[in-house]
Amino acid sequence: MPAEIEHFYAVIPAGGVGSRLWPLSRAEAPKFLHDLTGSGVSLLRNTWDRLLPLTGPDRIAVVTGSAHESRVEEELPEIPLANVFIEASQRDSAAAIGLAAAILEQREPGVIIGSFAADHHITRQRAFEFSVQQAVAAARAGYICTIGIAPSEASVGFGYIKKGDEIDVDGAPMAAIVESFVEKPDLETARRYYADRNYLWNAGMFISRADVLLEELAANEPELHAGLLEIARAWDTDRRAEVCDRVWPGLKKIAIDYAVAEPAAAKGRLAVIPGHFDWDDVGDFASLAKLISGGRPDTMSILGQNDKVLVDESTGLVVSQTNRVIAVVGVEGLIVVDTDDALLVTTSEHAQRVKSVVGRLHEDGRDSVL
Repeated sequence: MPAEIEHFYAVIPAGGVGSRLWPLSRAEAPKFLHDLTGSGVSLLRNTWDRLLPLTGPDRIAVVTGSAHESRVEEELPEIPLANVFIEASQRDSAAAIGLAAAILEQREPGVIIGSFAADHHITRQRAFEFSVQQAVAAARAGYICTIGIAPSEASVGFGYIKKGDEIDVDGAPMAAIVESFVEKPDLETARRYYADRNYLWNAGMFISRADVLLEELAANEPELHAGLLEIARAWDTDRRAEVCDRVWPGLKKIAIDYAVAEPAAAKGRLAVIPGHFDWDDVGDFASLAKLISGGRPDTMSILGQNDKVLVDESTGLVVSQTNRVIAVVGVEGLIVVDTDDALLVTTSEHAQRVKSVVGRLHEDGRDSVL
């Protein structure tokens, strides 16, 4: 077992709806609360178990919404309640991670924090731990650090990080400067990135001294920074509710990539560790089908009521949450998601478009199925 990392806190942002996984993922039960891998536990619990050897149970914090507080505590009975940070409403990742950084810096000046999404799937635990240990070493040296994933294919579904020159940091032999961030590419560009090997998938993991991250946030988003500090100063007092109610709704909605990571990269203070472990953000049903099947395109993956699903010369994914019999005959790349109050039928090719259906349902006022 690896040693727990001194002065290190893991932060798990557990928010969002996962709208590309509707109707499996809902506002009241987002994807991080589901077992999407057949492991028997939720993605959130898997994330906790992955981080536990590096931190111990008292040094993991979760940032989540009030609607999910009880479920988070049910999934993670070991977590100290003081380490469950409740957002009154969703204000995007800069506010969520910035809040955790500000509270933990208030409690323990000089603390190093690492942000790891609640709904990602990672295997090859020892390689993951080695990457985090290197990232913490880079953070001790004053860098904000991210872990980029060495691509296993030419994917158009992820943003990319372009790795620049290597840097000399004790304990981080693979550390390099981030040259730039790149949005999701088209297939031809993705193939070029895959061949280059200086391009890494952006997995949204950030490791930094909390005060360094907050300093960068102050330089780029001073009003957001000021609001988070005001909340953090009141967090462990009887003034928390009053301050949060007054300040939180006015905080700017912005992703940490834009508020911290990209500006830090432009200043040469963002480092990256290439992560040589298996990673997937389980972003849509096509990626879920691939994950469950182990990457085999010639099979039908089934999640849920296997004995109710009949398959004849078909491929894709069936998610069954009812007692209905589902028969799939002679269809390739089919996606079927059957729940009590909604049925989705699409194909792997169009899996990303499920998000637009959620938008239509919301516009039509049919929020009861969201």
